[in-house]
Amino acid sequence: MSTLLHAEVTGRFDHAGDANALVYSPLASPHTYHATRRYVLELAEDTPEAAAAARAFVEKTLVEEVSQQAHFGAGPALRGHAFILDYGFKPGALDLERETILNYYRSLPDPGFTLKKLTITQRLYIFAEHDAAPPEKFVRDIVNPAIHRHQVIAA
Repeated sequence: MSTLLHAEVTGRFDHAGDANALVYSPLASPHTYHATRRYVLELAEDTPEAAAAARAFVEKTLVEEVSQQAHFGAGPALRGHAFILDYGFKPGALDLERETILNYYRSLPDPGFTLKKLTITQRLYIFAEHDAAPPEKFVRDIVNPAIHRHQVIAA
């Protein structure tokens, strides 16, 4: 039986930016966004020891301890958003970050867990003061359907 470890890496000093930077045409009302990186590790084992080793791997390998922090769990790391856009490479697309992490994992003599699968997504939290623009506008302007998969998560 396998288990999933969800880790979301956020910048300790990051602030929400103007969401107009994400889209091709200006938004009708003020929107901001906050970007994070999300990692989902599928572990072959379903033991507390394997989960602890995978968590330590994430904290040591994927988080810069001074400027970043990891939030573990399937729920969102941030609150107050209008919606979330998660997007990442489709299986089979060249994902250099994923390949680099997997190569590093394979080089470890005893990582303490068996990594069956690694999924990486960029997570964009979209915030709106009043009426939020439709998620489709962001999907159309950000997601490349030839290489990306995506998911919109309502608030």
